[in-house]
Amino acid sequence: MADKNKFDLIVVGAGPGGYVAAVRAAQLGMKVACVDKRPRLGGVCLNEGCIPSKALLDSSEYFHLASEEFAAHGIGIGPMRLDLATMMARKDQVVTDLTDNVRKLLVNNKIEIIQGTASLAGDGQLKVGPPSGKGRKKTFKAGAIMLATGSETISLPKLTFDKNYIVDAGAALKFESVPKHLGIVGGGYIGLEIGSIWLRLGAKVTVIEMLPHVAASTDSQIGRRLERLLKKQGMAFELKTSVTSARVKGAKVEVSMEKGGKSAKASFDKLLVAVGRKPLTDGLGLKNLGVDANKETGRIVVDEKYETSVAGVYAIGDLVEGPMLAHKASAEGVAAAECIAGRHGEVNYDAIPSVIYTAPEVASVGLTEDQAKAREIPYCVGAFPFAGTGRARCMGLTDGLVKLVVHSQTDRLLGAHIIGPRAADMIAECVLALEFGASSEDIARTVHGHPTFSEALQEAALSARACSIYAS
Repeated sequence: MADKNKFDLIVVGAGPGGYVAAVRAAQLGMKVACVDKRPRLGGVCLNEGCIPSKALLDSSEYFHLASEEFAAHGIGIGPMRLDLATMMARKDQVVTDLTDNVRKLLVNNKIEIIQGTASLAGDGQLKVGPPSGKGRKKTFKAGAIMLATGSETISLPKLTFDKNYIVDAGAALKFESVPKHLGIVGGGYIGLEIGSIWLRLGAKVTVIEMLPHVAASTDSQIGRRLERLLKKQGMAFELKTSVTSARVKGAKVEVSMEKGGKSAKASFDKLLVAVGRKPLTDGLGLKNLGVDANKETGRIVVDEKYETSVAGVYAIGDLVEGPMLAHKASAEGVAAAECIAGRHGEVNYDAIPSVIYTAPEVASVGLTEDQAKAREIPYCVGAFPFAGTGRARCMGLTDGLVKLVVHSQTDRLLGAHIIGPRAADMIAECVLALEFGASSEDIARTVHGHPTFSEALQEAALSARACSIYAS
């Protein structure tokens, strides 16, 4: 009689990396279980991050358009009224629908769902206890165990989260009213996206960033353009500034800052701390089992098959090196499952897109101009503004540009960076071009529909092509 507690693969974590890995493994004929402590599957991305933030970004953009832009199109709708409770309810329903779909996906693929907290016990064993972490544990066995527990918000010593005034991103997506003044510590994509939501809904927003510019991981030209456009929208920035402490006083958060050796203070209704994320490994028993991790980053060390230093234990997603992106985790989940099944699975890390869902959107893939310069790669740049496209003119969305970085001697595409309307979708063409080793000429000769935003990409490719042809 088969042991019901024995599997070919047990995946720990049901986020975008874990549930995708579980499904792919099941498709390859494995008996699979997926463990997660949440009653709702989908991980941080579906429950607290990617999905709820995008739902509110879309809702807040509609509100902004109705308030500020519709009149120019000859649409008059009378006095505007914000029903934040309905907006939040819609966001919650979107999350519920998608997390329910994840559960159905696992069930339909005959994957056993186990709710609880998991810890490695060695020899292919996994102990799973109640979600609270307290109580009797049950032992499961598997030929392979894949860790996909994701990441958690980094907290700062003197900025203690209280879920009400000093908050993380998850709490900032659940405010019951629009704060009069929202302070944000950290100018990365999380802070800028959440700041955009509340700015559009009427809040004053101030971003405090230690670096000299926001969106530091983007191409520097694109990042500067984004900063200017967000300032134009009303977002304020305190750059080269560090927060030394914060305390709640009455119904305000009093913040102490330091800039250029000088001290300053500020007062906010809410303070969002968004300085990054770290691997979520607490309670997994990695040290006891001898799983190697990077001492500086806490990331688990894996080989090309995503296997850790302990045979039969694998790790993917935010737990391992690379950008903390849901689609990167999903790609690794598929690749790792295929490796476990004895197939060849890999991820092209040079072709993983990243997106900032502000307005305008920012999307990038491949090398930035700064990176090409630092690596001493001969390159040239082709760029084209959205203001030059008919579609952007028709829609009144002319801010931004497309920028391509290409090898000046081979014309091969090295990187693509877009700031403007529909950038999140347009970048897919560039990802495919990178994946196939396309040149700027390939993109330039591809017929693009007219009038479309993607024509800016074609024009940028034509510009880059001219550069590479005449490069010495």
